[in-house]
Amino acid sequence: MVLLLSLSRDQRGPTSRPLGFYLLRAQGINGGQKARGPVTAASFLQAVVNTQSLWDEMLQNKGLTVIDVYQAWCGPCKAMQTLFRKLKNELNEDELLHFAVYHEILFVDPDEDDGGEAPSESVDQLYCITIIKPDAVTSRKSQEIKQKIIKAGFVIEMEDKRLLTEQQVRDFYHRIADQPDFEEFVLFMTSGLSHILVVSQGNEEQPTLGETRPNPETEDEEIYEDHPAVVIPPGMKKKRDSLQEYLERQHISQFCDVEETVTNVNHFIDVFFPDFKNMKNLKLEKILALLWPALFQEKKEDVLKIIEDEGFKILMQRQIVLSKEEAQTLCKEYENEDYFGKLIEKMTSAPSLALVLVRDHGLQHWKELIGPSSVQKAKESVPESFCAQFAMEGLPINQLYGSDSLEAAEREIQYFFPPQSTLALLKPHLTQEQREEILKLIREAGFEITQMKEMLLNEEEVEKIYSKIKGKDFYQDVLEMLTEGPSLVMVLTRWNAVSDWRRLMGPVEPEEAKLLSPDSIRARFGRSILKNAVHGSSNTYEAMESINRIFEDFVPENPERNLKMERPILKFT
Repeated sequence: MVLLLSLSRDQRGPTSRPLGFYLLRAQGINGGQKARGPVTAASFLQAVVNTQSLWDEMLQNKGLTVIDVYQAWCGPCKAMQTLFRKLKNELNEDELLHFAVYHEILFVDPDEDDGGEAPSESVDQLYCITIIKPDAVTSRKSQEIKQKIIKAGFVIEMEDKRLLTEQQVRDFYHRIADQPDFEEFVLFMTSGLSHILVVSQGNEEQPTLGETRPNPETEDEEIYEDHPAVVIPPGMKKKRDSLQEYLERQHISQFCDVEETVTNVNHFIDVFFPDFKNMKNLKLEKILALLWPALFQEKKEDVLKIIEDEGFKILMQRQIVLSKEEAQTLCKEYENEDYFGKLIEKMTSAPSLALVLVRDHGLQHWKELIGPSSVQKAKESVPESFCAQFAMEGLPINQLYGSDSLEAAEREIQYFFPPQSTLALLKPHLTQEQREEILKLIREAGFEITQMKEMLLNEEEVEKIYSKIKGKDFYQDVLEMLTEGPSLVMVLTRWNAVSDWRRLMGPVEPEEAKLLSPDSIRARFGRSILKNAVHGSSNTYEAMESINRIFEDFVPENPERNLKMERPILKFT
């Protein structure tokens, strides 16, 4: 007798694991051949079936054999653990009940010829969609989750923060739509920003189970804690655990949800990342670049033109006079040279230009573009490099600096461009299409949308944002305009956020904005001085006051945490 038991996703528990299938095969309880080899329960409870001979041997088992088809890559089926343990304890007959794991190998149809080539894996199966929930984004836990995902060997191919629509939430979570608290859950998921990730498995394989010491706390041991772990034969590799399973083991699965079904993943990639197919081969990298004082003063425009011609986008730039400690840290490699003292003096005597650059594979391209650190070496081996082209008389070193790694780039950008937050508001009269266009302009300007929620403002909430004009004659008009429909309220973060957001908004009066700043938001989307599309804080104090009133759980960046310098590179702890 052969029984095929199919377990639904709900039966496998609340996670997004694939469906589980268990094959139960019974040969007469009182008859049949006695099983041989490792498939008997005498040596251990659960066996790995990974060859044709073991499969044939398993078919001769006396009694009942339970085969877990998917455990090798999606973990044990918790819904069946209690049943299996109960069966084992009550029967207490090793020859009547057997457990085995099917390991993807490899039962080959001898009549089928594949030319000796393994079937190719569909590209569609490489990705999953992960949504980090609003509470994790608000508490800034999303960065920790992303770091854990990357550390485990997964690759974040693309990401975005966005305010999910009600329809998007219902679409993504349709499997739990019949739960009694689903409507409350929809409200929660549309209450603030979520972080959307496209994640791939990466190329690394996990070590075989035989190469690692069993951990009694892992869920794989829970079914059979009184038996040794299953050992996969040498040379066989276990596929990486699913992302959902990894998040569960890290105790962070409550903050995010994973969709791994191929059809659904393709659908949500089209919804959230319509340009994914064009962008997935790009590896946009942000780096810090510095033009030392002499080059900045004499050849700035020439250098900036080449930078843009090479495909770099300048996200941010500022002039900065380096301190002696900063200059010594950046020039650590030259400290034993005779000219070191003179070099530090020149680097601290006038402003340098700091740039944040972004480009596909930007880190390596910038290193190739600027060339070696020595002018002599550059002229001999890479004469077309910046180092050779823009050598300054009396200074034998490269007049440009670039981050050594992406990790260093992140620290250096935080140091030279400490983040600042401001409050931004998109007013009720804007259409959804206009909102999307403005959000695109905000991202292109280098702002990070760190918080966002749609609000039908009441009088009390309007006062929190416009407290300084409450006593003005026109305040009642502002109040009526803002309470006539939902507004989109955001926290925008980047270096110099307050003044840069005001510059992007443009003059208060749309007609004036069209004359003085025709590319500004108010020039393009404003209707009148009241319905001028957007609002922003006037200064840093007002920004933090308004943010704290509207986003009570907001955790601001603290640039002071990054101000300690260590050598030999700028490293901030």
